[in-house]
Amino acid sequence: MAISAVMRLVGSAACTSSSGAFVKLAGANAGTAAFLRCALALVVLVPMAVAERRRAGPRPWRLHLTDAAAGVLLGVDYVFWAASVHFVGAGIAAVLINIQVVVFPLLAWCVTRTPLTRRFLFAAPVMLFGVALAGGALGNAEPGSNPVAGVGFGVAAGMAFAGYLFLLRLGGGGAHIVTPVCTSTATATLAAGLLGVAWTGINLALSWQEWGWMVLLALLGQVLAWLLASAALPVLSPNVGAAVLLLQPVLAVALGLVFLGERPTVTQFVGCALVVVAVWQATRVPAQSRAVG
Repeated sequence: MAISAVMRLVGSAACTSSSGAFVKLAGANAGTAAFLRCALALVVLVPMAVAERRRAGPRPWRLHLTDAAAGVLLGVDYVFWAASVHFVGAGIAAVLINIQVVVFPLLAWCVTRTPLTRRFLFAAPVMLFGVALAGGALGNAEPGSNPVAGVGFGVAAGMAFAGYLFLLRLGGGGAHIVTPVCTSTATATLAAGLLGVAWTGINLALSWQEWGWMVLLALLGQVLAWLLASAALPVLSPNVGAAVLLLQPVLAVALGLVFLGERPTVTQFVGCALVVVAVWQATRVPAQSRAVG
């Protein structure tokens, strides 16, 4: 069971890591990419959610509302993250969004008084420094990138994503896997559409190649990635799940190097390494963990 869950999560990380490449290859603006990522995914998710309802029964309305609120934050996350991809590249944007590892525990501490571990408190400053290096806000940035804007959008995306994960945790559990993903994707479509129209505009006049990349983004980056993660994470221990998910930024940087011609500088690679190490340290669950707060 555990091995199967690990393989599911590896598959989820692989699907998510390709999302930035699809956004960049499509050339769609941030609002268009985020909106279509969610809207196209609903074509697959809605029939699956209907079938799940027949099999497992209805999901409580309280949890539906939690899923819907989480989806609003997910839509905002997708718009800002797609903007970050255009400013600093697919690989670096995937690293920047890991700022959620800092924001999520702080949010849980503020709202539910979940204790903060000393390991997290030591790792957080290292990770923030790594984010600044990876994005190019400190040190040297990849030529042609806009590090200040990229880091700003990446951090905003990570904060929205942390809120999404927090609400997802509150509504987690139970027999429903597809339904929460479907509900949050529906409200993410609405949020991404509204923000996209107000900011970048929504352009549906895409070429067939661009539509193809958007379909792949929806099927792999939204449908398959979240269904695999939703099925795997409840089965795995937190440290195993966190370790496997670290494959996502590593794979994204590799895809950017090989397929997109992205060439991060040495200081950006150092920043990526610091982020990965800090995330691993912050999310490890030692035999005896001490907490503060």
